[in-house]
Amino acid sequence: MTMKPFLALCLASTALAGAAHADGVSYGPRPFYLIERMEDGPLKDKLASCTEQAPARSSFSVGHRGAPLQFPEHTVESNMAAARMGAGILECDVTFTKDKQLVCRHAQNDLHTTTNILATDLGAKCTQVFVPANGDTRAQAECRTSDITLAEFRTLTGKMDAANASATTVAEYLDGTAGWRTDLYSVQKGTLMTHAESIALFDSLGADFTPELKAPSVEMPFDGFSYQDYAQKMIDEYKAAGIAPDRVWPQSFDLEIVKYWVDNEPEFGKQAVYLMDEYDTEGYSPMDPATWPNTMEELKAMGVNYIAPPMWMLLTLDEADNMVASELALAAQEAGLGIITWTLERSGPLTTGGGWYFQSVKDATDTDGDYFTILHALREEAGVVGVFSDWPATVTFYANCMGID
Repeated sequence: MTMKPFLALCLASTALAGAAHADGVSYGPRPFYLIERMEDGPLKDKLASCTEQAPARSSFSVGHRGAPLQFPEHTVESNMAAARMGAGILECDVTFTKDKQLVCRHAQNDLHTTTNILATDLGAKCTQVFVPANGDTRAQAECRTSDITLAEFRTLTGKMDAANASATTVAEYLDGTAGWRTDLYSVQKGTLMTHAESIALFDSLGADFTPELKAPSVEMPFDGFSYQDYAQKMIDEYKAAGIAPDRVWPQSFDLEIVKYWVDNEPEFGKQAVYLMDEYDTEGYSPMDPATWPNTMEELKAMGVNYIAPPMWMLLTLDEADNMVASELALAAQEAGLGIITWTLERSGPLTTGGGWYFQSVKDATDTDGDYFTILHALREEAGVVGVFSDWPATVTFYANCMGID
């Protein structure tokens, strides 16, 4: 890039980092930082030409637990940040408390890494109380939402999802945030939410909804509360709030739960999302249909209209190391399935390949600017209609630049 365009990009970054559109959307500096680190070429030129565009909300941009690259996940603060970055859809991962109330947590058994529970008296109620590391034995703890009541849950504070397995004290255990994340926005209280509260918040922010029903860590039925009761209660809370079904994309890794919504709540089931976890099956390959538990046509025949595989299942590299659609992505397109994917900016810098989420394209990723290269391939090659991100501004900027609502 010549000096003149480079200076224009810098000036645009400075001007727009703090500027917001009329609906309160702002990109901040990160998209411009990533563009500058891209290799020269048509995509970089196109994105650079959009640096003075007005930020606007896009349903292509999905806040993954809010904006957890910097904010404690599933907190009010994290989701407000995601909405301000233009995420048109926000996520509440749904689990339940001891008194069977629905709350937002990524897993039923993650309170020991995502909240301050171990530093409170409630730590004594955990399924596994804190045990310090000893020699080669790692520190242990497991705290479930089902260990405590909703009233007790409300006393907790959200923190960055991390733990120090070498810790010998609770304070050390809670202090495990990765260096490429930050504790800056969790110094003060991170406000936890019930599922119903997330609905009210997201609606007030002008965003739509993608709740994920999490697999329970407890045996079901739980005190008479069945898996189907759990799935139904999640939908019922949208009904109670008067939310139109076409604003909700309910998700589950359990295909039977997706089929339950299709059969029992057809208006919500139309947009139910099957989160594909076939990668846990021995011998599975997104490039080999013979290894798939279900064909894309079979899923469509079951009433599934949306699938959500992780990004690496949708992309592969051709002989020239260009990112192209996987066999799975092509088959899903052929079957008429909408494709959503996860999770951009989840596993750290791409200078070393980016980790699990980018494993199928790691040989073509060597700079954080490749977040945009991957995003473009996901859209143009794999045909995705939405991308979960830990920092929604990146996806919002791309969507705005490419004219994606």
